[in-house]
Amino acid sequence: MSEYNWCHNPDCHKVETQSRVRGTGDNKVLRTRKIPLTSEYIRESIYAYFCNQNCLFQFLNKFRQEIANIRPVKQPSETPIKVKKVKSQAYRYQYSNGESNQVPYTSTTTIIESINNE
Repeated sequence: MSEYNWCHNPDCHKVETQSRVRGTGDNKVLRTRKIPLTSEYIRESIYAYFCNQNCLFQFLNKFRQEIANIRPVKQPSETPIKVKKVKSQAYRYQYSNGESNQVPYTSTTTIIESINNE
């Protein structure tokens, strides 16, 4: 495996930044950025193929239809769940006349549990 990738954004070489300038004298060019694969995080993330978020989103915007056609979604997906409501006693502070008093209240928490149907 190579120690680096080139940015996959086809317009990366058109972005005018100093890090893309290459060449000597009057023979200067803007070049696509090289992405060093220095860490496990980079090698296993989308940033192994794009030099920054701007290039990633330019690519996604330019090729959005082709990307969506790779795996089209014709109907929604669903996951069976159980919803539980849990009530608990809690306290909040009420301030009046420079003093604070604990005031009890009942809070309701919604817990979503997945159902394993596999």
